[in-house]
Amino acid sequence: MPDITDKLKHIKLLLLDVDGVLTDGTIIYNDQKVETKIFNVKDGLGIKLLMNAGVQVCIVTGRGSEALRHRCRDIGIPHVFENVKDKAEMLCHIVKLTGVSMENTAFVGDDLPDLPLMKRVAVSFTVADAHEIVRKHADMVIMAKGGQGAVREICEILLKAGGHWEKAVEPFL
Repeated sequence: MPDITDKLKHIKLLLLDVDGVLTDGTIIYNDQKVETKIFNVKDGLGIKLLMNAGVQVCIVTGRGSEALRHRCRDIGIPHVFENVKDKAEMLCHIVKLTGVSMENTAFVGDDLPDLPLMKRVAVSFTVADAHEIVRKHADMVIMAKGGQGAVREICEILLKAGGHWEKAVEPFL
């Protein structure tokens, strides 16, 4: 059975939850009932670097919002699955759509509805402030909290494991 280091080398698809992963989980409604989410710019750059290295990125979230769709357009994430009630079931559709097997897929979740999907992918990540049961079942618990650079940390882990880190940062040096 391959260890986590070997599995990380072969990740070709990263699936992301949103609330509690790309955000800190806070949902703000203004007086006009417009929802606002706060995203971390560091996560966005990490996602772009990962996609530039050939790793596909998809969103799988139980909620939907225009703020999320706008952020994904800005970053260039092509596949956004919103209002997903059964994330594990959605995985079969995503595998067919992307052509990437479950053995080459990682997922980042933070709460109980994420557990079924976390169990089906090759590598499951969670954030530092995830529910304790999720932290217990994740392959890797990262140091950052959701919405505070957690996805960036994961992107860098994957870039380094896949041997893409030096090329990814080269344009900035």
